[in-house]
Amino acid sequence: MTTKNTADPASFGVDRASLSNHVDTDFDRIVTELSQLVAIPGIAWDSFDPDQLDRSAEAVAQLVRDAGMEQVEILRVPTASGAMGGPAIVANRPARDSKPTILLYAHHDVQPPGDEELWNTSPFTATEIDGRLYGRGAADDKAGIMVHIAALRAVLDSVEDFGLGVTFFLEGEEEAGSPSFRQFLETHRDRLEADVIVVADSSNWKVGVPALTTSLRGMVGGVVEVRTLDHAVHSGMFGGPVLDAPTVAARLISTFHDAQGNVAIEGLVSNDHAVVDYPEESFRADSSVLESVTLAGSGNLADRLWNKPALSIIGMDIPSVAVSSNTLLPMTRFKLSLRVAPGQDPDAATEAVRAHIMAQDLGGARVSFEAEEAGQSFATDTSAPAAQASLWALGEAWGVPAVETGIGGSIPFISDLLDVFPEAQILVTGVEDPDSRAHSANESLHLGDFRHAILAEALLLARLNSHGL
Repeated sequence: MTTKNTADPASFGVDRASLSNHVDTDFDRIVTELSQLVAIPGIAWDSFDPDQLDRSAEAVAQLVRDAGMEQVEILRVPTASGAMGGPAIVANRPARDSKPTILLYAHHDVQPPGDEELWNTSPFTATEIDGRLYGRGAADDKAGIMVHIAALRAVLDSVEDFGLGVTFFLEGEEEAGSPSFRQFLETHRDRLEADVIVVADSSNWKVGVPALTTSLRGMVGGVVEVRTLDHAVHSGMFGGPVLDAPTVAARLISTFHDAQGNVAIEGLVSNDHAVVDYPEESFRADSSVLESVTLAGSGNLADRLWNKPALSIIGMDIPSVAVSSNTLLPMTRFKLSLRVAPGQDPDAATEAVRAHIMAQDLGGARVSFEAEEAGQSFATDTSAPAAQASLWALGEAWGVPAVETGIGGSIPFISDLLDVFPEAQILVTGVEDPDSRAHSANESLHLGDFRHAILAEALLLARLNSHGL
Protein backbone atom coordinates (compact mmCIF):
# COMPACT_ATOMS: atom_id res chain seq x y z
CA MET A 1 0.00 0.00 0.00
CA THR A 2 1.25 3.46 -0.81
CA THR A 3 0.26 6.80 0.54
CA LYS A 4 -0.13 9.84 -1.70
CA ASN A 5 1.70 12.98 -0.73
CA THR A 6 -0.83 15.54 -1.86
CA ALA A 7 -0.36 17.97 1.03
CA ASP A 8 1.59 21.17 0.47
CA PRO A 9 4.61 21.17 2.81
CA ALA A 10 4.08 24.85 3.47
CA SER A 11 0.73 24.02 5.07
CA PHE A 12 2.64 22.36 7.89
CA GLY A 13 5.02 25.27 8.43
CA VAL A 14 7.95 23.20 7.20
CA ASP A 15 10.85 24.72 5.26
CA ARG A 16 11.93 21.62 3.35
CA ALA A 17 14.65 23.42 1.38
CA SER A 18 16.46 24.65 4.49
CA LEU A 19 16.36 21.25 6.12
CA SER A 20 17.55 19.55 2.94
CA ASN A 21 20.41 22.02 2.52
CA HIS A 22 21.49 21.48 6.11
CA VAL A 23 21.55 17.70 5.69
CA ASP A 24 23.53 18.01 2.45
CA THR A 25 26.07 20.37 4.01
CA ASP A 26 26.45 18.22 7.11
CA PHE A 27 26.47 14.84 5.37
CA ASP A 28 30.21 14.21 5.13
CA ARG A 29 30.52 14.96 8.85
CA ILE A 30 27.63 12.59 9.61
CA VAL A 31 29.23 9.73 7.69
CA THR A 32 32.55 10.37 9.46
CA GLU A 33 30.83 10.25 12.85
CA LEU A 34 29.03 7.05 11.90
CA SER A 35 32.33 5.52 10.78
CA GLN A 36 33.88 6.39 14.13
CA LEU A 37 31.04 4.59 15.91
CA VAL A 38 31.42 1.54 13.68
CA ALA A 39 35.08 1.33 14.78
CA ILE A 40 33.98 0.55 18.36
CA PRO A 41 33.07 -3.15 18.75
CA GLY A 42 30.44 -2.68 21.46
CA ILE A 43 28.86 -6.12 21.88
CA ALA A 44 26.55 -6.79 24.84
CA TRP A 45 27.34 -10.50 25.13
CA ASP A 46 29.14 -11.90 28.17
CA SER A 47 31.88 -13.41 26.00
CA PHE A 48 32.98 -10.01 24.67
CA ASP A 49 34.92 -7.15 26.25
CA PRO A 50 32.46 -4.99 28.26
CA ASP A 51 34.85 -2.02 28.11
CA GLN A 52 34.10 -1.68 24.40
CA LEU A 53 30.39 -1.37 25.14
CA ASP A 54 31.17 1.40 27.63
CA ARG A 55 33.36 3.11 24.99
CA SER A 56 30.45 2.95 22.58
CA ALA A 57 28.07 4.51 25.12
CA GLU A 58 30.51 7.34 25.90
CA ALA A 59 31.03 8.13 22.22
CA VAL A 60 27.29 8.25 21.56
CA ALA A 61 26.66 10.35 24.67
CA GLN A 62 29.20 12.92 23.49
CA LEU A 63 27.54 13.17 20.09
CA VAL A 64 24.18 13.68 21.81
CA ARG A 65 25.62 16.44 24.00
CA ASP A 66 27.19 18.16 21.00
CA ALA A 67 23.83 18.01 19.17
CA GLY A 68 22.26 20.28 21.80
CA MET A 69 20.49 17.83 24.08
CA GLU A 70 20.26 18.42 27.81
CA GLN A 71 20.50 16.15 30.87
CA VAL A 72 22.58 13.61 28.96
CA GLU A 73 23.29 10.55 31.13
CA ILE A 74 24.51 6.99 30.71
CA LEU A 75 22.25 4.80 32.84
CA ARG A 76 21.97 1.13 33.76
CA VAL A 77 19.41 -0.92 35.67
CA PRO A 78 19.54 -4.55 36.84
CA THR A 79 18.05 -7.38 34.80
CA ALA A 80 15.63 -9.91 36.29
CA SER A 81 18.59 -12.15 37.16
CA GLY A 82 20.24 -9.34 39.12
CA ALA A 83 23.02 -8.74 36.61
CA MET A 84 23.52 -5.13 35.55
CA GLY A 85 22.01 -4.25 32.18
CA GLY A 86 23.79 -2.56 29.31
CA PRO A 87 24.61 1.16 29.23
CA ALA A 88 21.82 3.30 27.77
CA ILE A 89 22.02 6.97 26.89
CA VAL A 90 19.05 9.08 28.01
CA ALA A 91 18.80 12.76 27.18
CA ASN A 92 15.96 15.28 27.35
CA ARG A 93 15.05 18.54 25.71
CA PRO A 94 11.82 19.64 27.44
CA ALA A 95 8.81 20.74 25.40
CA ARG A 96 7.77 24.37 25.34
CA ASP A 97 4.42 26.06 24.68
CA SER A 98 2.39 22.87 25.25
CA LYS A 99 4.00 21.15 22.28
CA PRO A 100 4.18 17.34 22.22
CA THR A 101 7.23 15.29 23.12
CA ILE A 102 8.86 12.75 20.81
CA LEU A 103 11.11 9.94 22.02
CA LEU A 104 13.81 8.80 19.57
CA TYR A 105 14.97 5.22 20.11
CA ALA A 106 17.88 3.28 18.61
CA HIS A 107 20.60 0.99 19.98
CA HIS A 108 24.36 1.35 19.95
CA ASP A 109 25.32 -2.28 20.64
CA VAL A 110 25.96 -4.56 17.68
CA GLN A 111 26.05 -8.22 16.73
CA PRO A 112 29.36 -10.09 16.90
CA PRO A 113 31.21 -10.06 13.58
CA GLY A 114 31.01 -13.83 13.13
CA ASP A 115 33.49 -15.51 10.80
CA GLU A 116 35.67 -12.63 9.64
CA GLU A 117 36.82 -14.63 6.61
CA LEU A 118 33.31 -14.15 5.20
CA TRP A 119 33.74 -10.37 5.23
CA ASN A 120 35.07 -8.56 2.18
CA THR A 121 36.22 -5.69 4.41
CA SER A 122 37.29 -5.44 8.04
CA PRO A 123 34.03 -5.58 10.06
CA PHE A 124 34.98 -2.73 12.40
CA THR A 125 36.47 -0.44 9.78
CA ALA A 126 33.74 1.46 7.95
CA THR A 127 34.50 1.16 4.24
CA GLU A 128 32.62 2.91 1.44
CA ILE A 129 32.20 0.91 -1.77
CA ASP A 130 29.87 1.94 -4.61
CA GLY A 131 27.65 4.13 -2.47
CA ARG A 132 27.35 1.72 0.44
CA LEU A 133 29.11 1.89 3.80
CA TYR A 134 30.24 -1.54 5.00
CA GLY A 135 30.87 -2.50 8.62
CA ARG A 136 29.23 -4.09 11.65
CA GLY A 137 26.62 -1.68 12.94
CA ALA A 138 26.81 0.56 9.88
CA ALA A 139 23.13 -0.21 9.33
CA ASP A 140 21.99 -2.00 12.51
CA ASP A 141 21.74 0.25 14.38
CA LYS A 142 24.39 2.94 14.62
CA ALA A 143 22.92 4.50 11.50
CA GLY A 144 19.64 4.82 13.41
CA ILE A 145 21.46 6.75 16.13
CA MET A 146 23.00 9.09 13.57
CA VAL A 147 19.62 9.66 11.93
CA HIS A 148 18.29 10.94 15.26
CA ILE A 149 21.33 13.11 15.98
CA ALA A 150 21.62 14.55 12.48
CA ALA A 151 17.88 15.24 12.22
CA LEU A 152 17.93 17.13 15.52
CA ARG A 153 20.90 19.21 14.39
CA ALA A 154 19.05 20.05 11.17
CA VAL A 155 15.90 21.29 12.89
CA LEU A 156 17.77 23.22 15.57
CA ASP A 157 19.73 24.99 12.83
CA SER A 158 16.84 25.51 10.39
CA VAL A 159 13.58 25.79 12.37
CA GLU A 160 12.76 28.99 14.23
CA ASP A 161 11.14 28.64 17.65
CA PHE A 162 11.70 24.91 17.89
CA GLY A 163 9.81 23.93 21.04
CA LEU A 164 9.02 20.27 20.41
CA GLY A 165 10.05 18.09 23.34
CA VAL A 166 12.76 15.61 22.34
CA THR A 167 14.00 12.63 24.33
CA PHE A 168 16.80 10.29 23.27
CA PHE A 169 16.79 6.69 24.46
CA LEU A 170 19.73 4.84 22.93
CA GLU A 171 20.08 1.45 24.56
CA GLY A 172 23.10 -0.81 24.72
CA GLU A 173 21.79 -4.38 24.90
CA GLU A 174 19.24 -4.82 22.11
CA GLU A 175 21.25 -7.48 20.30
CA ALA A 176 21.40 -9.45 23.55
CA GLY A 177 17.61 -9.40 23.87
CA SER A 178 17.20 -6.16 25.89
CA PRO A 179 17.13 -8.05 29.22
CA SER A 180 16.78 -4.91 31.36
CA PHE A 181 14.46 -3.02 28.97
CA ARG A 182 11.20 -3.32 30.91
CA GLN A 183 12.87 -2.48 34.21
CA PHE A 184 14.57 0.48 32.54
CA LEU A 185 11.25 1.86 31.28
CA GLU A 186 9.64 1.53 34.69
CA THR A 187 12.63 2.99 36.56
CA HIS A 188 12.95 6.00 34.26
CA ARG A 189 9.31 6.35 33.24
CA ASP A 190 9.18 10.08 33.97
CA ARG A 191 12.14 10.85 31.71
CA LEU A 192 10.99 8.58 28.88
CA GLU A 193 7.28 9.42 28.71
CA ALA A 194 6.36 10.82 25.29
CA ASP A 195 3.46 11.42 22.93
CA VAL A 196 5.25 9.86 19.96
CA ILE A 197 7.95 7.17 19.97
CA VAL A 198 10.15 6.59 16.92
CA VAL A 199 11.92 3.22 16.84
CA ALA A 200 14.63 3.51 14.19
CA ASP A 201 15.49 -0.17 13.81
CA SER A 202 13.67 -1.46 10.75
CA SER A 203 13.96 -1.49 6.97
CA ASN A 204 12.71 0.31 3.89
CA TRP A 205 10.88 -1.38 1.02
CA LYS A 206 13.90 -1.29 -1.27
CA VAL A 207 16.67 1.12 -2.24
CA GLY A 208 14.97 4.33 -3.32
CA VAL A 209 11.56 3.52 -1.79
CA PRO A 210 10.87 4.32 1.88
CA ALA A 211 8.61 2.39 4.21
CA LEU A 212 6.84 2.78 7.50
CA THR A 213 6.74 -0.57 9.26
CA THR A 214 3.10 -0.97 10.26
CA SER A 215 3.13 -4.54 11.60
CA LEU A 216 5.52 -6.96 13.24
CA ARG A 217 5.06 -10.64 13.95
CA GLY A 218 5.33 -11.80 17.53
CA MET A 219 7.66 -14.55 18.64
CA VAL A 220 7.57 -17.79 20.60
CA GLY A 221 10.64 -19.89 21.29
CA GLY A 222 11.46 -23.01 23.22
CA VAL A 223 13.50 -26.18 23.48
CA VAL A 224 12.20 -29.68 22.74
CA GLU A 225 13.93 -32.70 24.26
CA VAL A 226 13.47 -36.18 22.80
CA ARG A 227 14.77 -39.32 24.56
CA THR A 228 14.57 -42.92 23.34
CA LEU A 229 17.25 -44.70 25.43
CA ASP A 230 18.66 -44.50 28.92
CA HIS A 231 22.19 -44.35 27.50
CA ALA A 232 24.04 -44.55 24.20
CA VAL A 233 24.57 -47.98 22.60
CA HIS A 234 26.34 -49.42 19.54
CA SER A 235 24.35 -48.67 16.37
CA GLY A 236 25.29 -51.98 14.78
CA MET A 237 24.48 -54.13 17.79
CA PHE A 238 21.11 -52.51 18.60
CA GLY A 239 20.09 -50.53 15.51
CA GLY A 240 16.89 -51.60 13.78
CA PRO A 241 14.45 -52.26 16.59
CA VAL A 242 15.42 -48.97 18.22
CA LEU A 243 15.34 -45.54 16.56
CA ASP A 244 17.91 -43.01 17.74
CA ALA A 245 16.69 -39.76 19.31
CA PRO A 246 17.64 -37.50 16.35
CA THR A 247 15.59 -39.67 13.97
CA VAL A 248 12.54 -39.47 16.24
CA ALA A 249 13.10 -35.73 16.60
CA ALA A 250 13.15 -35.44 12.81
CA ARG A 251 9.81 -37.25 12.65
CA LEU A 252 8.41 -34.74 15.16
CA ILE A 253 9.83 -31.78 13.24
CA SER A 254 8.21 -33.05 10.04
CA THR A 255 4.76 -32.58 11.62
CA PHE A 256 5.20 -28.83 12.05
CA HIS A 257 4.39 -28.08 8.38
CA ASP A 258 1.87 -29.40 5.87
CA ALA A 259 2.77 -30.60 2.38
CA GLN A 260 2.81 -27.03 1.02
CA GLY A 261 5.00 -25.73 3.83
CA ASN A 262 2.32 -23.94 5.83
CA VAL A 263 2.68 -24.17 9.61
CA ALA A 264 0.36 -27.01 10.64
CA ILE A 265 -0.17 -26.28 14.33
CA GLU A 266 -3.81 -25.95 15.32
CA GLY A 267 -4.74 -22.75 17.14
CA LEU A 268 -2.34 -20.34 15.44
CA VAL A 269 -3.67 -17.13 13.84
CA SER A 270 -3.16 -16.77 10.10
CA ASN A 271 -4.23 -13.63 8.24
CA ASP A 272 -4.65 -12.73 4.57
CA HIS A 273 -4.79 -8.95 4.35
CA ALA A 274 -1.54 -7.72 2.80
CA VAL A 275 -2.24 -4.93 0.33
CA VAL A 276 1.12 -4.89 -1.41
CA ASP A 277 2.66 -7.36 -3.81
CA TYR A 278 6.10 -8.78 -3.13
CA PRO A 279 7.23 -10.20 -6.49
CA GLU A 280 8.67 -13.69 -6.18
CA GLU A 281 11.75 -12.77 -8.19
CA SER A 282 12.46 -9.89 -5.80
CA PHE A 283 12.01 -12.12 -2.76
CA ARG A 284 14.31 -14.74 -4.21
CA ALA A 285 17.00 -12.14 -4.85
CA ASP A 286 16.58 -10.57 -1.41
CA SER A 287 16.57 -13.87 0.50
CA SER A 288 19.27 -15.68 -1.55
CA VAL A 289 17.08 -18.81 -1.71
CA LEU A 290 18.40 -21.30 -4.23
CA GLU A 291 16.78 -21.19 -7.65
CA SER A 292 15.85 -24.87 -7.38
CA VAL A 293 14.03 -24.45 -4.05
CA THR A 294 10.23 -24.18 -4.10
CA LEU A 295 8.91 -21.42 -1.85
CA ALA A 296 6.94 -22.70 1.13
CA GLY A 297 3.37 -21.90 2.07
CA SER A 298 0.31 -20.68 0.20
CA GLY A 299 -1.35 -17.35 -0.45
CA ASN A 300 0.05 -13.88 -1.04
CA LEU A 301 3.81 -13.86 -0.55
CA ALA A 302 3.64 -10.71 1.58
CA ASP A 303 1.08 -12.39 3.85
CA ARG A 304 3.35 -15.41 4.18
CA LEU A 305 6.11 -13.06 5.34
CA TRP A 306 4.15 -10.71 7.57
CA ASN A 307 0.72 -12.07 8.51
CA LYS A 308 1.12 -15.83 8.89
CA PRO A 309 3.12 -17.93 11.32
CA ALA A 310 6.59 -19.21 10.41
CA LEU A 311 8.43 -21.94 12.29
CA SER A 312 12.16 -22.66 12.07
CA ILE A 313 14.56 -25.01 13.84
CA ILE A 314 17.44 -22.76 14.83
CA GLY A 315 19.61 -25.13 16.86
CA MET A 316 20.08 -28.80 17.62
CA ASP A 317 22.24 -30.70 20.09
CA ILE A 318 23.79 -33.50 18.09
CA PRO A 319 27.42 -34.43 17.46
CA SER A 320 28.99 -32.83 14.40
CA VAL A 321 30.04 -35.00 11.48
CA ALA A 322 33.68 -34.53 12.47
CA VAL A 323 33.22 -36.30 15.82
CA SER A 324 30.37 -38.67 14.97
CA SER A 325 30.57 -42.37 15.83
CA ASN A 326 28.48 -45.49 15.21
CA THR A 327 26.29 -44.87 18.23
CA LEU A 328 22.55 -44.71 18.80
CA LEU A 329 22.14 -41.33 20.45
CA PRO A 330 19.81 -41.64 23.44
CA MET A 331 18.75 -38.01 23.64
CA THR A 332 18.71 -34.89 21.53
CA ARG A 333 17.38 -31.38 21.96
CA PHE A 334 16.38 -28.80 19.38
CA LYS A 335 15.30 -25.19 19.64
CA LEU A 336 12.35 -23.91 17.64
CA SER A 337 11.58 -20.31 16.80
CA LEU A 338 7.98 -19.49 15.89
CA ARG A 339 7.01 -16.13 14.46
CA VAL A 340 3.31 -15.52 15.11
CA ALA A 341 0.91 -13.35 13.15
CA PRO A 342 -0.17 -9.89 14.33
CA GLY A 343 -3.10 -10.35 16.69
CA GLN A 344 -1.86 -13.68 18.05
CA ASP A 345 -1.54 -13.98 21.81
CA PRO A 346 1.99 -15.38 22.31
CA ASP A 347 0.98 -17.33 25.43
CA ALA A 348 -1.81 -19.02 23.49
CA ALA A 349 0.65 -19.77 20.69
CA THR A 350 3.05 -21.33 23.20
CA GLU A 351 0.33 -23.63 24.47
CA ALA A 352 -0.69 -24.51 20.91
CA VAL A 353 2.89 -25.59 20.20
CA ARG A 354 3.02 -27.60 23.40
CA ALA A 355 -0.30 -29.33 22.64
CA HIS A 356 0.84 -30.18 19.11
CA ILE A 357 4.12 -31.70 20.31
CA MET A 358 2.48 -33.78 23.03
CA ALA A 359 -0.23 -35.04 20.67
CA GLN A 360 2.21 -36.71 18.26
CA ASP A 361 2.63 -40.47 18.21
CA LEU A 362 6.38 -40.94 18.54
CA GLY A 363 6.36 -44.58 19.56
CA GLY A 364 6.61 -43.92 23.26
CA ALA A 365 9.65 -41.65 23.11
CA ARG A 366 9.93 -39.34 26.09
CA VAL A 367 9.30 -35.77 24.87
CA SER A 368 9.27 -32.44 26.70
CA PHE A 369 8.89 -28.81 25.64
CA GLU A 370 10.34 -25.92 27.64
CA ALA A 371 9.16 -22.48 26.55
CA GLU A 372 11.91 -19.86 26.74
CA GLU A 373 10.56 -16.65 25.23
CA ALA A 374 7.39 -14.99 24.03
CA GLY A 375 7.02 -11.58 22.40
CA GLN A 376 3.92 -9.66 21.37
CA SER A 377 3.17 -8.68 17.80
CA PHE A 378 2.56 -5.06 16.78
CA ALA A 379 0.27 -3.17 14.43
CA THR A 380 0.20 0.58 13.72
CA ASP A 381 -2.94 2.68 13.46
CA THR A 382 -1.96 4.38 10.20
CA SER A 383 -4.81 6.87 10.51
CA ALA A 384 -3.24 8.35 13.67
CA PRO A 385 -1.71 11.83 13.29
CA ALA A 386 1.88 10.75 13.94
CA ALA A 387 1.69 7.94 11.38
CA GLN A 388 0.23 10.28 8.79
CA ALA A 389 2.97 12.82 9.51
CA SER A 390 5.62 10.13 9.18
CA LEU A 391 4.25 8.83 5.88
CA TRP A 392 4.19 12.39 4.57
CA ALA A 393 7.77 13.05 5.71
CA LEU A 394 9.09 9.83 4.18
CA GLY A 395 7.46 10.63 0.85
CA GLU A 396 8.80 14.17 0.88
CA ALA A 397 12.34 13.05 1.67
CA TRP A 398 12.57 10.27 -0.91
CA GLY A 399 10.44 11.97 -3.54
CA VAL A 400 8.24 8.88 -3.95
CA PRO A 401 5.27 7.71 -1.88
CA ALA A 402 6.07 5.69 1.22
CA VAL A 403 5.00 2.06 1.44
CA GLU A 404 3.21 0.66 4.48
CA THR A 405 4.92 -2.66 5.13
CA GLY A 406 4.95 -5.46 7.61
CA ILE A 407 8.09 -7.12 8.86
CA GLY A 408 8.33 -10.85 9.38
CA GLY A 409 10.65 -10.36 12.31
CA SER A 410 9.83 -9.29 15.83
CA ILE A 411 10.83 -6.43 18.10
CA PRO A 412 9.55 -7.79 21.44
CA PHE A 413 10.38 -4.66 23.43
CA ILE A 414 7.73 -2.70 21.51
CA SER A 415 5.11 -4.49 23.59
CA ASP A 416 6.85 -3.13 26.69
CA LEU A 417 6.67 0.38 25.25
CA LEU A 418 2.94 -0.07 24.65
CA ASP A 419 2.38 -1.42 28.16
CA VAL A 420 4.28 1.35 29.92
CA PHE A 421 3.19 4.19 27.60
CA PRO A 422 -0.23 3.09 26.29
CA GLU A 423 -1.15 6.56 25.00
CA ALA A 424 1.97 6.98 22.88
CA GLN A 425 1.87 6.67 19.10
CA ILE A 426 4.68 4.34 18.01
CA LEU A 427 6.39 4.68 14.64
CA VAL A 428 8.79 1.99 13.42
CA THR A 429 11.21 3.35 10.85
CA GLY A 430 14.69 2.42 9.69
CA VAL A 431 17.61 2.84 7.35
CA GLU A 432 18.12 -0.72 6.14
CA ASP A 433 17.20 -2.18 2.76
CA PRO A 434 16.93 -5.80 1.57
CA ASP A 435 20.69 -5.94 0.88
CA SER A 436 21.85 -4.45 4.20
CA ARG A 437 22.56 -7.96 5.58
CA ALA A 438 22.13 -7.00 9.21
CA HIS A 439 23.55 -9.69 11.55
CA SER A 440 25.39 -11.22 8.61
CA ALA A 441 28.84 -10.76 7.09
CA ASN A 442 29.21 -7.68 4.89
CA GLU A 443 26.55 -5.63 6.66
CA SER A 444 26.13 -2.33 4.83
CA LEU A 445 24.20 0.92 4.60
CA HIS A 446 23.01 2.58 1.40
CA LEU A 447 24.29 6.13 1.82
CA GLY A 448 21.68 7.70 -0.45
CA ASP A 449 18.85 6.25 1.60
CA PHE A 450 20.70 7.19 4.79
CA ARG A 451 20.59 10.82 3.71
CA HIS A 452 16.88 10.51 2.87
CA ALA A 453 16.17 8.97 6.28
CA ILE A 454 17.82 11.90 8.05
CA LEU A 455 15.82 14.40 6.03
CA ALA A 456 12.59 12.46 6.64
CA GLU A 457 13.06 12.54 10.40
CA ALA A 458 13.97 16.24 10.30
CA LEU A 459 10.76 16.90 8.34
CA LEU A 460 8.78 14.87 10.88
CA LEU A 461 10.24 16.84 13.79
CA ALA A 462 9.56 20.13 12.03
CA ARG A 463 5.98 19.19 11.20
CA LEU A 464 5.21 18.03 14.75
CA ASN A 465 6.77 21.26 16.03
CA SER A 466 4.57 23.45 13.85
CA HIS A 467 1.44 21.35 13.47
CA GLY A 468 1.29 19.22 16.62
CA LEU A 469 -0.72 16.03 16.80
